[in-house]
Amino acid sequence: MTISAAWMEPSFLGAVCETALRAGKAAMDIYNAGFDVSYKADNSPVTAADLASEAIILEGLHALCPGAAIVAEETAAAGDLPDTGERFFLVDPLDGTKEFLSRNGEFTVNIALIEKAVPVFGVLYAPAMGKLYGTSAAGAFEADAPVGASTFDMLRPKAIRTSAPSPQGLTGVVSRSHMCENTKRFVELRGIARTRTIGSSLKFCLVASGQADVYPRFGPTWEWDTAAGHAILNAAGGCVTGTDGSPFLYGKRSERFLNPGFVAWASPYMA
Repeated sequence: MTISAAWMEPSFLGAVCETALRAGKAAMDIYNAGFDVSYKADNSPVTAADLASEAIILEGLHALCPGAAIVAEETAAAGDLPDTGERFFLVDPLDGTKEFLSRNGEFTVNIALIEKAVPVFGVLYAPAMGKLYGTSAAGAFEADAPVGASTFDMLRPKAIRTSAPSPQGLTGVVSRSHMCENTKRFVELRGIARTRTIGSSLKFCLVASGQADVYPRFGPTWEWDTAAGHAILNAAGGCVTGTDGSPFLYGKRSERFLNPGFVAWASPYMA
């Protein structure tokens, strides 16, 4: 299958979702059995679950789209940074490794497709929570997807949309593991009335599903951390900008795919 326009097809969505489900099951098998932790050059943790999940995803994407450029976290950490061109996949096999280590279940498998620097397709699976999020031709969706679900056709996805802010004030969602002074200042200056805390790229999903209005992140992230959640939020009616309001774009190979700070919004009119 060639990628061009294929991401709009149900068969493409089903295949990528099923790849994410397999990767999530492999991660959960290790999560439940126990695991050792090692550390990469940037001092970030990595486990056998990261590696097993990534291997499954790479195999699935190469079978689905032979020859497609794929930027995946663990292979990138090993120095493999392919020339991407205008269209490529971004893969985070286990987003929220710190949440995985703390065993709170707030970790995800992320797969996204980038086209001309914009995330046009994304799938995000939270296996410990039994939730699958994604994009389709109709918009964004979520589905109950317990570990062991093997086919997308077995699931019952339902549409999700962002919501208008409450008259009682904005709800912000912030990182469980990466809270900083800039985030606290943003919450104060924007008059955010309530905050919710959750790990990994599930923060994008809270905004996409109308449970929060804004998600600020001032510390650095990698493109594979954000792309799937960004795609889902876009499809649900929201947007992501730089902290200065500029477009938040992908494919920064010269910067090793490192992101600047950003703000995820429930509506472009809020940005």
